Amino acid sequence: MTTSARRRWWVAGLAALVAVAGIVVGAGLLRHSPDRVVPLEQVTDFDAASPGIEMYVHVPAGLQAHPAVLVAIHYCGGSAQAFASRTDFADLADRYRFVVVYPSATRPGHCFDVSSPPAMLHEGGSDPTSIAHMVRWVHAHYGSDPARVFVTGLSSGAMETEVLLADYPDVFAAGAAFAGVPAGCFASDQPPPLDLRSADYSPRCAAGELTRTASQWGDVVRAAYPGWSGKRPRVQLWHGTADTTLAYANLGAAVAQWTDVLGVAATPASTDTPAPGRTRTRYGTTGDQATVEANSEDGVTHDIHVDAAAAVHFFGLDR
Repeated sequence: MTTSARRRWWVAGLAALVAVAGIVVGAGLLRHSPDRVVPLEQVTDFDAASPGIEMYVHVPAGLQAHPAVLVAIHYCGGSAQAFASRTDFADLADRYRFVVVYPSATRPGHCFDVSSPPAMLHEGGSDPTSIAHMVRWVHAHYGSDPARVFVTGLSSGAMETEVLLADYPDVFAAGAAFAGVPAGCFASDQPPPLDLRSADYSPRCAAGELTRTASQWGDVVRAAYPGWSGKRPRVQLWHGTADTTLAYANLGAAVAQWTDVLGVAATPASTDTPAPGRTRTRYGTTGDQATVEANSEDGVTHDIHVDAAAAVHFFGLDR
């Protein structure tokens, strides 16, 4: 496939994904006013591997040697500035002195590629590769700690978070996905052009109707980086029980996927209620940095609150 054909495929597929899955941001998703401005610096020399994606960074004053890095990825229809302005990640970075990378999708629909074959492969050349290159740029320019790189995102950004954890276990130590789907849930095995009418494409994924065993979900992750035998990243998951945009069943599928990949029991190690309406289930280990953590928000729709402090604590960035 030529570069121009691939670009047309990405643009058409991602724009249609917005229409088919209805992945939009609502007023309750984000915390701050859209008028709040967070200082971001655009980086243009990070070696973009895919069209329609930009890089922005928030670097706190007084940055210490070998800082941690957090990649924070916006929702469909969003931008780096919107996600930075309406969440607490930049404020927490100022407090705890880590660098935040904000990828920004500029293509129609402002979604990230989580469906194409290149997106589901280590160094495949799509958005995940571009984001990995952003992290490498930060390492080169700020001497950041390669062992303390994390990723989080909302909706489309949550999907990309889980894809990045699959594609780049050598880059990311952990991830937190707010209202996403398992890695590869939107993937299509069809050659381009992408046919959104396919029974295995977005309608079934968004509705939580893809029936796969834990090992089958795990195989999707393992196939993203064939031959990888190193450590896998820890995973924190968030989902509202009343989500009709990306069905709540996707949380269970993601738990099945990541417990299989990380080799821990699917039986919870602990379950508690840290806040009214929130059920937290931990797998593998019971501490604040559990192997897999799933958070169910009772009665919450796709307008889930991005609890940045809880994600940062899960990563250990507040210590």
